[in-house]
Amino acid sequence: MSVILIPKPFMYKVLRKMKKWFSGVLVGFFFILLVLRFVVLKNPFGDIPLLVPITVNSTDPLESNQAAVTPTVQPQESANQVISSNTLVSSLFLKRNFSEEVQSSLSTWNRMNHLINYSQGLPNAVKAIREAGVAWENLLDSFGMEQNSDFNESAPPKAREKQCPHFLSNINVTGYGDGGYRLQIPCGLIQGSSITIIGVPNGLLGDFRIDLTGEPIPGEPDPPIVLHYNVRLHGDKITESPVIVQNTWTAAHDWGEEERCPIPDPSEKKKVDELSQCNEMVGTDKGGKVAENGSSYISLHSSTARNRSRAGQYFPFKQGYLSVMTLRVGEEGIQMTVDGKHITSFAFRESLEPWLVSEVRISGDLELISVLASGLPTSEGLDEIVDLKELRSVLLPLHHRLDLFIGIFSTANNFKRRMAVRRAWMQYPAVKAGIVAVRFFVGSHKNQMVNEELWTEVQTYRDIQLMPFVDYYSLITWKTIAICIFGTEVVSAKYVMKTDDDAFVRVDEVLASLNRANVTRGLLYGLINSDARPHRSPDSKWYISPEEWPQSIYPPWAHGPGYVVSYDIAKAVAKRHKGHLKMFKLEDVAMGIWIAELQKHGLEVRYINEQRVYNEGCQDGYVIAHYQSPREMLCLWQKLQHERVANCCGD
Repeated sequence: MSVILIPKPFMYKVLRKMKKWFSGVLVGFFFILLVLRFVVLKNPFGDIPLLVPITVNSTDPLESNQAAVTPTVQPQESANQVISSNTLVSSLFLKRNFSEEVQSSLSTWNRMNHLINYSQGLPNAVKAIREAGVAWENLLDSFGMEQNSDFNESAPPKAREKQCPHFLSNINVTGYGDGGYRLQIPCGLIQGSSITIIGVPNGLLGDFRIDLTGEPIPGEPDPPIVLHYNVRLHGDKITESPVIVQNTWTAAHDWGEEERCPIPDPSEKKKVDELSQCNEMVGTDKGGKVAENGSSYISLHSSTARNRSRAGQYFPFKQGYLSVMTLRVGEEGIQMTVDGKHITSFAFRESLEPWLVSEVRISGDLELISVLASGLPTSEGLDEIVDLKELRSVLLPLHHRLDLFIGIFSTANNFKRRMAVRRAWMQYPAVKAGIVAVRFFVGSHKNQMVNEELWTEVQTYRDIQLMPFVDYYSLITWKTIAICIFGTEVVSAKYVMKTDDDAFVRVDEVLASLNRANVTRGLLYGLINSDARPHRSPDSKWYISPEEWPQSIYPPWAHGPGYVVSYDIAKAVAKRHKGHLKMFKLEDVAMGIWIAELQKHGLEVRYINEQRVYNEGCQDGYVIAHYQSPREMLCLWQKLQHERVANCCGD
């Protein structure tokens, strides 16, 4: 056995180095402990990532069973977008020195900070909260100079210059560059808005495109495209014949699924707002037969000869000939008419809604003559209102008792719909007397002009409840919860009702029906659907995946244009949302699911089917008439006042 001898000077040198190294480690360790202690003391509860599901050990019937229903996580809500709840909530729920009117509009807002727990259950939830935080801070900054005056006065705010124009036009458009022509749409689009483009396809190919784009997104090179309308006069890789291609684009998902006209597979035909995705005449020859390649066209112009693109083939656009094109916003999508004939329809896709549109872009081989945008959202100027006193709602004290509270879904730029409701059925004596209270539930908008006009409206009419999120359609269930919160925690209503801003409600008849039924517990009143099945087609606006709802049928639910629940049900929803309430993106079905869960745990439920709730429009004798324009809303009210009968208005 050999022994290795190490010189003493060398050993001392090594030991000294080890001692220094060990001392350095100890110093570093204590430094880390001090930093951690400081962080913990400053934020003892830590930040909860929004995309991490929160598990609650509870047997409450309305709480989510994670094993049974796993919320689908949308691609845009990916892990790299995790934001702490504290960061988002800090600016949205700070107490501020607002006027009584503004504080009243935040009565529900200040009770909704628990909604951030449901970001994983609904599409666009994280994005909606984040964008609302930005919009809220920008709004407060824009009114900062007035904070010590207008915000703290009870009188209506001073008249401000309207920022959202009703009409935009550019006649004799010439000389736009390679980037194409752009028309700014300041306050988005609403149902009834239209964009009319007059031009002549020319150039080498005659191909051109029209894009309705949203607001630019920080960090992204291009804004989202709500509608991409591409006219290819000489076809493309799929067909050599003329074709129209419609699509959407986002940075998160790239291009969506193309919709082509003519439709390659006739069995895939669908309708949007009762209009065909592609006019059935498109794709047929002169005799009305489909061409062999499925790409020839009947002429949709007055002169068939001028539209002949090939022998026996026709198309609504032709090189060298004038075309008048109008994109019109409907309830479900956007329709295109050419020279007065309907050509195509395109259904809105998730998170790409008309209120998001901020610009029209036109490019390609199109000799542009004029562009006209009409039917745009705009508010009614204070100097134009002669009946302001009659339109202002009375501020309600906390826990004020009501027979009925009515919450109305509305979006920020739907100014005219809200004004029509105020002048129509909100003038019922029961509403004016305080037996019934009505409030609009409105989310933030991404456009600051819209938010500024909404802010003025809040202070003027005192009937708006602001929501702490941007108003994506996929989040309407949050508004249902908000209505239940207001109806039971802000006021104390015997019954709580939900409706829409395009629904006419006969308040007197709703009250009479509820009094006749005399059911004060476990009530769901409305147009009850007891055998509805989930839409399993991904193309449907109401698509529900098996992960979201595995069963083949829904529990009984009442259609969204108007339904009523008793206080106990509304209270249960308001209370359970602070835990982990099951989220479902179809709000009316969600209420049915929540009620069915309560029923399983002992609640005796009474379903009252009101056949006079008309989900698809108006019929004489209605209690609720849906899809009513502002003009029709006022007409129905006038008929009730003068004829004393609930008859619909003609076209």
